[in-house]
Amino acid sequence: MSNEHITTKFSNPAPLGLAGFALTTWLLSMINAGWFTADGMNMVLAVALAYGGTAQMIAGVMELPRGNTFGATAFVSYGAFWWSFALFVLFLHDKVPAAFVGWYLFLWGIFTLYMWVATWKAPRALQLVFLALWITFFLLAAAEWTGMPGLKMAGGYGGLITAALAFYLSAAEVINEAHQRTVLPIGAPH
Repeated sequence: MSNEHITTKFSNPAPLGLAGFALTTWLLSMINAGWFTADGMNMVLAVALAYGGTAQMIAGVMELPRGNTFGATAFVSYGAFWWSFALFVLFLHDKVPAAFVGWYLFLWGIFTLYMWVATWKAPRALQLVFLALWITFFLLAAAEWTGMPGLKMAGGYGGLITAALAFYLSAAEVINEAHQRTVLPIGAPH
């Protein structure tokens, strides 16, 4: 019997999860910001199910053997968010009062707020993604509760900022690993 140990290196699933989140968030946020009408929603739904939902869930499951509770919780949860969003729009949007939709968004904001607190010892880029996201959820919740289109538009722009930050972090993690050095800085954790 050999005493050699087999070492297994798991790939980093975060860039996949971040990219799925970013692309889907960008598409929906263009509608919320007023750049496009709701006619674009079918594309959002397709991407929400395939990339925002499924790819993020796969990334979350890939975080489990790495022992990354935060990554698993974030990616599986936001993957489930996109699935629930798609199912809501496809089958239930005309059967749920706006105030209840506001609570749905608000509670996602609460989840995102405490996930943001969990990032305080993480790289700055990740902190900024979660900061922008909880603000976005609260703006969108307020828009549902008040019916004020300006709040929905602000939430749309918040989503665009969130998506841009998530795209940046995804790109940084892929590019930095490929080059084995920091090409795109992410802000050292402290």
